[in-house]
Amino acid sequence: MSEAAEAKALSKTWFYPFRLPSGAVTPTYDGGALDAIHYTRRNMLDHALAALFPGERGDLRALDLACHQGYFACHLAQSGFGEVVGTDARVEHIEDARFMSGLLGLQERLRFLPMDVHEATPERLGGSFDLVLCFGLIYHLENPVGALRSARALTRRALLIETQLVPGLSGMVDYGSYRFVRPLKGSFGLIDETEETHGPEASTTGICLVPSREALLWILERLGFARIEILPPPEDAYEQLRFGKRIMVLAELSPPGGERLG
Repeated sequence: MSEAAEAKALSKTWFYPFRLPSGAVTPTYDGGALDAIHYTRRNMLDHALAALFPGERGDLRALDLACHQGYFACHLAQSGFGEVVGTDARVEHIEDARFMSGLLGLQERLRFLPMDVHEATPERLGGSFDLVLCFGLIYHLENPVGALRSARALTRRALLIETQLVPGLSGMVDYGSYRFVRPLKGSFGLIDETEETHGPEASTTGICLVPSREALLWILERLGFARIEILPPPEDAYEQLRFGKRIMVLAELSPPGGERLG
């Protein structure tokens, strides 16, 4: 793209610090106050990619669910994935992502589709993906379990989730009668974003169920993932990831023969 396109990118305040072909970085909200979370996510993503897909990636497909402005989808394309798809429920995010992918020269291997996570299916997206990203999404949803089912259906090899957490509950509860008792496997916290649905980073419905660590891991196991790992944050990680208020989870499916992927 032209210098005029890069100037246009630099005249806008973005959610993400995109590095442009000239080396300039796009300005971000609050003078870059949130950049640390994006850099931490990218750092952790790169470590996971090195373990999962250490060789040539040109034959691999990747999907970024709720891709926002396309920051991580662009990064996956730059990391060598032959085909990357990004989906998002907000059309304005898709427009930003398409503009940025063109500016970065990634449009041949990268496409963006306006689509809610619950609408994303293998039929609509041309099959399953070697890697599925689900960053910063499930804690903005009123049906996070349904979203995780959608992600599982689209995953061929590995799903990578980054999410906010709430404190967990444990113990036994009467379930229909005092004679029938069930253990709690985790919990969800109800967060109200009903006054923020106009915001570009908020829920589209306003009703948000945020999982506890135990709930998320138990659900992933029940959805059929064979290996589930909480990835360690780097020492300089964004504070919420450093102190476990957010986590990044790698969930892998067993390939034929049961050997570990990567």
